[in-house]
Amino acid sequence: MNFITLDYFDLALAATLVLVNAALSLRLELGLERRFLIAAVRMAVQLTLVGIVLKALFEVASPLWTGLAALFMILFAGREVMARQERRFIGWWGYGLGTSVMLTAALLVTIFGLSTQVRPDPWYDPRYAIPILGMILGNTMTGVALGLHTLTNDAARNRAGIEAQLALGATRREALRHTARGALRTALIPIINSMSATGLVALPGMMTGQILSGVDPIEAVKYQLLISFLIAGGTGLGALAAVQAGAWRLCDGRHRLRLDRLTDPTV
Repeated sequence: MNFITLDYFDLALAATLVLVNAALSLRLELGLERRFLIAAVRMAVQLTLVGIVLKALFEVASPLWTGLAALFMILFAGREVMARQERRFIGWWGYGLGTSVMLTAALLVTIFGLSTQVRPDPWYDPRYAIPILGMILGNTMTGVALGLHTLTNDAARNRAGIEAQLALGATRREALRHTARGALRTALIPIINSMSATGLVALPGMMTGQILSGVDPIEAVKYQLLISFLIAGGTGLGALAAVQAGAWRLCDGRHRLRLDRLTDPTV
């Protein structure tokens, strides 16, 4: 099967669909037309830059440059997690919590997949390492962001009940158990739904891309299953670590609820 290349006219033709969305927003007074256009331009610029960087990384195949690219991806993902919080932790915790758990979970799962299943030579080959890390990191970021968002909002909403339990002698772990469980459940639901719908409802991008490039569908399915399992593992580890660390931070050593450690969303 020959690989079908796309020219810039093909991309411009497809981009008219975004203009249609912007026009509909303008016509229906949704106020989203500007965001549509900015998001489309931002995506085009970012993907173009990523393509240039990846081409250079593939040619060099250096563990140093691959590691720096991975670090940049994780640091940017940490910023996105912080930006999605309505009530974020004050100080270093606001950025450091999400970033550190994603650094640990995404890297561990990516290295596990590269060293035991995919096994490229060398194992840090950016042609494999960067795309796999990107897919795992993107989903882990969503899980961590949802978990922390739900945890902090529910803690503020249920402040009276949590403080009552603490006043009656409950430990911070016991008082926040229900809140932490709800946050973790919210963080994991998207990946469960995604796995449940994959195949019959939706064909994932990686699998579709491989099929379009000429890979045997069965081999594409194997790779997609591998990536889906790695994504589930990374999301679970990251969300669990983020929620547990966040719950620990919400109380101090004297088992008092410390909502003053969160930013005020009304400010």
